[in-house]
Amino acid sequence: MDLIIFLGLICIGYVAGSVIERRHFRSIEQREAELADIYTYSARLPPTEMFGHDAFFVTGNVVVSVDYFKTIAASRRALIGGVVVVFESLLNRARREAVLRMKAEARKHGATTIFNIKMETSSIYKGGGNQIGSVEVYTYGTALRAPRS
Repeated sequence: MDLIIFLGLICIGYVAGSVIERRHFRSIEQREAELADIYTYSARLPPTEMFGHDAFFVTGNVVVSVDYFKTIAASRRALIGGVVVVFESLLNRARREAVLRMKAEARKHGATTIFNIKMETSSIYKGGGNQIGSVEVYTYGTALRAPRS
Protein backbone atom coordinates (compact mmCIF):
# COMPACT_ATOMS: atom_id res chain seq x y z
CA MET A 1 0.00 0.00 0.00
CA ASP A 2 2.85 2.41 0.85
CA LEU A 3 4.44 1.76 -2.55
CA ILE A 4 1.19 2.64 -4.32
CA ILE A 5 0.93 5.92 -2.39
CA PHE A 6 4.58 6.71 -3.14
CA LEU A 7 4.17 6.00 -6.87
CA GLY A 8 0.94 8.01 -6.91
CA LEU A 9 2.70 11.01 -5.38
CA ILE A 10 5.55 10.67 -7.88
CA CYS A 11 3.04 10.67 -10.76
CA ILE A 12 1.17 13.69 -9.36
CA GLY A 13 4.44 15.60 -8.96
CA TYR A 14 5.57 14.72 -12.47
CA VAL A 15 2.26 15.78 -14.02
CA ALA A 16 2.13 19.03 -11.99
CA GLY A 17 5.71 19.90 -12.98
CA SER A 18 4.97 19.21 -16.65
CA VAL A 19 1.85 21.39 -16.58
CA ILE A 20 3.71 24.26 -14.92
CA GLU A 21 6.57 23.99 -17.42
CA ARG A 22 4.19 24.00 -20.41
CA ARG A 23 2.35 27.03 -18.97
CA HIS A 24 5.68 28.86 -18.57
CA PHE A 25 6.67 28.07 -22.17
CA ARG A 26 3.31 29.45 -23.42
CA SER A 27 3.87 32.62 -21.37
CA ILE A 28 7.37 32.97 -22.82
CA GLU A 29 6.10 32.55 -26.39
CA GLN A 30 3.37 35.16 -25.85
CA ARG A 31 5.80 37.72 -24.37
CA GLU A 32 8.36 37.02 -27.11
CA ALA A 33 5.71 37.95 -29.67
CA GLU A 34 4.87 41.14 -27.73
CA LEU A 35 8.54 42.19 -27.52
CA ALA A 36 9.54 41.10 -31.05
CA ASP A 37 9.93 44.74 -32.11
CA ILE A 38 12.95 45.14 -29.81
CA TYR A 39 15.90 43.80 -31.77
CA THR A 40 18.85 42.14 -30.07
CA TYR A 41 22.38 41.74 -31.39
CA SER A 42 25.47 40.12 -29.98
CA ALA A 43 27.68 42.43 -32.05
CA ARG A 44 30.00 44.58 -29.97
CA LEU A 45 29.15 47.82 -31.80
CA PRO A 46 25.77 49.06 -33.01
CA PRO A 47 25.03 49.58 -36.69
CA THR A 48 26.49 52.87 -37.93
CA GLU A 49 23.05 54.35 -38.56
CA MET A 50 22.43 54.11 -34.80
CA PHE A 51 25.44 56.16 -33.77
CA GLY A 52 24.17 59.16 -31.85
CA HIS A 53 21.27 57.29 -30.25
CA ASP A 54 20.91 57.45 -26.47
CA ALA A 55 22.56 54.40 -24.92
CA PHE A 56 22.00 52.81 -21.53
CA PHE A 57 22.65 49.53 -19.75
CA VAL A 58 19.82 46.96 -19.41
CA THR A 59 19.74 43.67 -17.55
CA GLY A 60 17.51 40.69 -17.02
CA ASN A 61 18.00 37.82 -14.65
CA VAL A 62 16.09 34.79 -13.46
CA VAL A 63 16.65 31.97 -11.01
CA VAL A 64 14.95 28.71 -11.87
CA SER A 65 14.86 25.78 -9.52
CA VAL A 66 15.23 22.21 -10.70
CA ASP A 67 12.27 20.13 -9.63
CA TYR A 68 12.81 16.86 -7.84
CA PHE A 69 11.51 14.79 -10.75
CA LYS A 70 13.92 16.34 -13.24
CA THR A 71 16.74 15.57 -10.81
CA ILE A 72 15.70 11.92 -10.68
CA ALA A 73 15.51 11.74 -14.48
CA ALA A 74 18.93 13.41 -14.84
CA SER A 75 20.48 11.04 -12.29
CA ARG A 76 19.17 8.08 -14.24
CA ARG A 77 20.62 9.53 -17.45
CA ALA A 78 23.97 10.11 -15.74
CA LEU A 79 24.26 6.38 -15.12
CA ILE A 80 24.05 5.48 -18.80
CA GLY A 81 25.42 8.68 -20.35
CA GLY A 82 24.07 10.87 -23.10
CA VAL A 83 22.26 14.16 -23.42
CA VAL A 84 20.37 15.30 -20.33
CA VAL A 85 17.26 16.68 -22.04
CA VAL A 86 15.50 17.63 -18.80
CA PHE A 87 18.23 20.16 -17.96
CA GLU A 88 18.29 21.48 -21.54
CA SER A 89 14.62 22.40 -21.15
CA LEU A 90 15.34 24.12 -17.84
CA LEU A 91 18.20 26.19 -19.28
CA ASN A 92 16.18 27.04 -22.39
CA ARG A 93 13.37 28.44 -20.25
CA ALA A 94 15.78 30.36 -18.03
CA ARG A 95 17.71 31.93 -20.93
CA ARG A 96 14.57 32.98 -22.78
CA GLU A 97 13.02 34.40 -19.59
CA ALA A 98 16.17 36.43 -18.81
CA VAL A 99 16.21 37.91 -22.33
CA LEU A 100 12.52 38.79 -22.04
CA ARG A 101 13.12 40.59 -18.76
CA MET A 102 15.98 42.53 -20.33
CA LYS A 103 13.79 43.49 -23.30
CA ALA A 104 10.99 44.57 -20.95
CA GLU A 105 13.42 46.88 -19.14
CA ALA A 106 14.57 48.31 -22.47
CA ARG A 107 10.96 48.93 -23.52
CA LYS A 108 10.28 50.84 -20.27
CA HIS A 109 12.99 53.29 -21.33
CA GLY A 110 11.80 53.56 -24.94
CA ALA A 111 14.62 51.53 -26.53
CA THR A 112 14.17 49.70 -29.82
CA THR A 113 17.50 47.88 -30.03
CA ILE A 114 19.86 46.08 -27.66
CA PHE A 115 23.38 45.24 -28.78
CA ASN A 116 26.49 43.64 -27.25
CA ILE A 117 24.30 41.14 -25.40
CA LYS A 118 26.08 38.86 -22.95
CA MET A 119 24.68 35.99 -20.94
CA GLU A 120 26.05 34.45 -17.76
CA THR A 121 24.81 31.14 -16.35
CA SER A 122 25.64 29.73 -12.95
CA SER A 123 24.36 27.21 -10.45
CA ILE A 124 23.13 28.85 -7.26
CA TYR A 125 22.81 25.84 -5.01
CA LYS A 126 24.29 22.41 -5.20
CA GLY A 127 22.28 19.70 -3.51
CA GLY A 128 23.54 16.40 -2.18
CA GLY A 129 26.12 14.73 -4.38
CA ASN A 130 26.86 18.05 -6.14
CA GLN A 131 23.56 17.94 -8.02
CA ILE A 132 22.31 21.27 -9.33
CA GLY A 133 19.48 22.75 -7.26
CA SER A 134 18.94 26.13 -8.94
CA VAL A 135 20.26 27.91 -12.00
CA GLU A 136 20.66 31.66 -12.48
CA VAL A 137 20.83 33.26 -15.89
CA TYR A 138 21.92 36.90 -16.04
CA THR A 139 21.64 38.73 -19.36
CA TYR A 140 22.86 42.25 -20.06
CA GLY A 141 23.48 44.58 -22.96
CA THR A 142 23.43 48.16 -24.20
CA ALA A 143 20.03 49.47 -25.22
CA LEU A 144 19.59 52.23 -27.79
CA ARG A 145 16.83 54.81 -27.91
CA ALA A 146 16.36 57.32 -30.69
CA PRO A 147 17.44 60.78 -29.51
CA ARG A 148 14.63 63.02 -28.34
CA SER A 149 14.02 66.00 -30.57
